Amino acid sequence: MSAIVRTVMIGVGGMARSHIKQMMKMKDTTEIVVVSDPSQEAYEATAKLFKAAGVKAPPNIPNLAELVSEYHGKLDAAFIITPHAYHHDQTKLCMEAGIDVLLEKPMVMNAQEAESLIEIRDRTERLLVVAFQGSLSPQIRTLDKMLRSGELGEILTISGTVWQNWGPNVAGTWRQVPELSGGGFLFDTGAHMLNTITDIAGEDFTEVAAWLDNNERPVDTRATVMGKLKSGAMVTIAACGETIPSCASEIFVFCTKGIVRTGQWGERLLLQKQGSDTFEEVPVPASMGVWEQFLAVRSGKIPNPAPPEIGLRMSKLWDAVQASAAQGGAPVKTK
Repeated sequence: MSAIVRTVMIGVGGMARSHIKQMMKMKDTTEIVVVSDPSQEAYEATAKLFKAAGVKAPPNIPNLAELVSEYHGKLDAAFIITPHAYHHDQTKLCMEAGIDVLLEKPMVMNAQEAESLIEIRDRTERLLVVAFQGSLSPQIRTLDKMLRSGELGEILTISGTVWQNWGPNVAGTWRQVPELSGGGFLFDTGAHMLNTITDIAGEDFTEVAAWLDNNERPVDTRATVMGKLKSGAMVTIAACGETIPSCASEIFVFCTKGIVRTGQWGERLLLQKQGSDTFEEVPVPASMGVWEQFLAVRSGKIPNPAPPEIGLRMSKLWDAVQASAAQGGAPVKTK
């Protein structure tokens, strides 16, 4: 395996450019060979990043099928950062062309697409990592180990809240176009919450009740979700995308031997042990960005912290949330 990972950036909007700035610092491990984005404006903004660093900007080939054909055998990995509706087909195209994929959240639009990507991953034997900061964080990885080892006893309840001025902040963008986004605040910023909670839970939901409110926008911006896990543990999720300028989250995990406080991005890890009345910070390894984590997985240094199986579990939850909300909050059994 080459030390330099030859990479294609699929989608070079604002979020992608933030990642590119970090990737350009990894010259000994990463080379962005080509990009693919239909927006000339986005490409020109990206090209400026390379020029400012004294590096020739990679070419832009908007048609991904043409790009994959032209660069056959010349690419090792793809970082896909595009509207949610495109994730499945773009990932399929890359993996079937022999390219490993780091896929921006949420993985796909529904459980059917998630199952499809798992089948393609298995058939092509390519790597697929979902770029959820929570699952990729040392905080959530450490918490998962604590929970799975039994150190904290049984999970009793999980409670999560996420808030942001998302509704007015992204008005007029693709994020509020249902056909492209697949949902609103709970499936965009809140997708981190759905993913991190399903990761922490370590098992599927069996029953879900949910309410979604659009607040006169094309997609939901407020949500309340209640659910029960296979083990009998209970989960509540609250999401508000119409509040004052802000963006934050809280997750509490109540167990028989302790209480944990964390966030949907793994931004903290605090533990209150049995017999203590205070939370104490849990020491964790230094954090790596999502691309650096992807490279570590690809080189075999660490197991995949965010495989599509977690994406499938989250997709099943999202499908159930939508089904319940469509019925006015009536509880639904998950498939």
